[in-house]
Amino acid sequence: MLGDAEFWVAVAFVLFVIGLGYLGVFKMVGKSLDDRAARIKEELEEARKLKDEAAQLLAEYQRKQHQAESEAQAIVTGAKEEAARMAEEAKARIEEFVARRTKMAEAKIAQAEAQAAADVRAAAAEAAVAAAERILVQETKGPLAADLIAKGIEDVRKKLN
Repeated sequence: MLGDAEFWVAVAFVLFVIGLGYLGVFKMVGKSLDDRAARIKEELEEARKLKDEAAQLLAEYQRKQHQAESEAQAIVTGAKEEAARMAEEAKARIEEFVARRTKMAEAKIAQAEAQAAADVRAAAAEAAVAAAERILVQETKGPLAADLIAKGIEDVRKKLN
């Protein structure tokens, strides 16, 4: 047993471990592990805070997105209503314009009809006067005829115009 190499390796290992314990290596390793555990705990806490902040930012951005979408919808609705109102106004203006133009055209037609009727009456009167003058000239002679013709022509002109 004392000559066995494995025995001496085991004894050396036990002495090595006792020496390490005497020098405080276990306390340093334990302290190092405790420090590392504390640092990891702090990092986890910081990560949890960052996660919470990110969740709050996400919720805020989602709220702002919904608000922007509702504002955009309101703008679109308002624009549609404005377009419909403008279309109605344009339709009313067009109808008013057409009605005015129709009245003006009807007035011009009536005026042209009146003018044509007056022209026809004037032409008929001129023709009647000329015909009466020819007939009277051919059938009546002398100063009495001239006087009657002049008087008749004047009377016809006054009555027709």
